[in-house]
Amino acid sequence: MARATDAIADGGGGAIERADAGDWSAIWPLLEPVFRAGETYAFPTDIAEADARRAWFEAPTAVFVARDEAGAVLGTYYIKPNHPGPGRHVCNCGYVVAEAARGRGLASRMCEHSLGVARELGFVAMQYNLVVATNEAAIRVWRKHGFDIVGTLPRAFAHPRHGLVDAHVMYRLLEA
Repeated sequence: MARATDAIADGGGGAIERADAGDWSAIWPLLEPVFRAGETYAFPTDIAEADARRAWFEAPTAVFVARDEAGAVLGTYYIKPNHPGPGRHVCNCGYVVAEAARGRGLASRMCEHSLGVARELGFVAMQYNLVVATNEAAIRVWRKHGFDIVGTLPRAFAHPRHGLVDAHVMYRLLEA
């Protein structure tokens, strides 16, 4: 039986697999426009590539990529403890899907994959700390996978088009 951390079919002939150092050159072009837009992640819109690499690729416990049938990277996610010490049993993930691949269920497949990886790594829950309220597609996907909004942070995110908007904390336990 395959483990979640092994390459698995993504429903379209590609795979979700652990990233290696050589994948950064395909991951950065996915992350850069998302970070520059400043609409969903709390990274500086002028973040340097080296800083983005440290935050997304080097600091997390693991990074995964979703590939199409030809091997091109269409999405990526990281997994890490949400907090150190007494909070290390709860993980956090971040996901990005290439603009051209959005709307095809890839974020949902990566979420499902990350839930399996989280269990394998011994986490008991997953928490998303800052889900921007205007990111309705992400909220829909996370709810579909059993996440609840456990708190709303009023005007916690400075959206470049909508001004100060709410952000949600979303959480779910990881039953075995």
